[in-house]
Amino acid sequence: MRFETSLKLRGWALLGATAFCLALPGAITMLGNSAYAGGTLEERKQPMHFKWNACQPDCKGWVSAVGIVTADSPRAFDEFAKGRQLAGATIVLDSSGGSVNDSIALGRRFRSLGALTTVGTTVRTKTPRGERVSVAPEAYCESMCVFLLLSGKTRYVPPAAHVRVHQIWMGDRADDAKGSSYSAQDLMIVQRDIGRLTKYTFDMGGTGDLLSLALSVPPWEDLHQLSRDELRLSNLITTDAVADVFPQDNASVPMAEAKPSKPQDRFVSSVTEGDATQPGKSTKTAEAAVPTGGSAAAPAQPAQPQQNQPQQK
Repeated sequence: MRFETSLKLRGWALLGATAFCLALPGAITMLGNSAYAGGTLEERKQPMHFKWNACQPDCKGWVSAVGIVTADSPRAFDEFAKGRQLAGATIVLDSSGGSVNDSIALGRRFRSLGALTTVGTTVRTKTPRGERVSVAPEAYCESMCVFLLLSGKTRYVPPAAHVRVHQIWMGDRADDAKGSSYSAQDLMIVQRDIGRLTKYTFDMGGTGDLLSLALSVPPWEDLHQLSRDELRLSNLITTDAVADVFPQDNASVPMAEAKPSKPQDRFVSSVTEGDATQPGKSTKTAEAAVPTGGSAAAPAQPAQPQQNQPQQK
C-alpha cells in the first residue's frame, strides 16, 4: 500500500487482507470444485485484477474484481475499461482490502460509471452445452473492499456474503501494533486519511455508522462481520433484490443463494467479537503474501524503533 505525502510514499491500509483464509474452506465446500476454489484462493493473494464475464443470452454479464487493492489498481482498471462499454455495469467483489487512498480512487471510478456492486465469486462450470458462468454468493468483502462496495449506485449483499471491517493502521506496524512506536507525523497522516475516507463515505451515500463500526475495531482484534441490520444502518444495502444488480433479458439470475451466517450487531449487542463472528483473525495488511491467521500481540521484548518510511515491495 502506498500513499503520497509530499515527496514521500507512506503505507496505510485497512486491515484484513488475510483474514478470509481461515473461513474460505466453507466456500470451497459450497463450490464443490477444489481445483477452482484453490485458484480463487491464489487470486485473492494477488493484486486486484478485473475480468469481464459474459453470460449471454441469459444476462448482460458482469465485471469480477478479485484481489488486493494496490497503488496499481486504479490504473489497471483504466486499462481494463478501455474499449468496453461499462456504464451501469455490475461489479462483483471478492477482496480482502488493501490501500486506503487507492481504494478511494478506484471507488470513485466505479461511481463515475454508475456501476452496480455486489459480493460474490465468479464460478465457471463446464456443461454439455459449453461453459456456464455464475456467481457464488458466499464470498468475502473485507476492510477497504467494503468501501468499494459502497461505490455502487445500487448495492446488493447476498445473505451468505461476509462483509467485515477494521481500523486504519500503519501497514509496516500491523504485526506489532501495540508494541510499535508512532511519531506525531504518523498521527497526522492517519488522521488525514480518516478525513479522506470520511468524505468519500458521505460522497458515496454511506453513513457515519459505517465509519463508527470500522474505526472501533483495533488491529489486535478480529475483523467485525457486519450483520444485516448493520449493513442497512451503513447504507451498504440499497436493494434486497438480486435482479437489481444483475439486469437480465429473461428470468434467469446468475447468482444462487446460500444459507447465511448470523453475526451479532456490534451496536446493539454486548457479545464480544470472538463470539459474534466466525473465526478469522488478521494482523496483516494487504501487503501480506502469506496468511498467518494469528492476532497481533504485545511483544515480549521492548519494541525496536520504527522507521518513518514503510518498506516498499
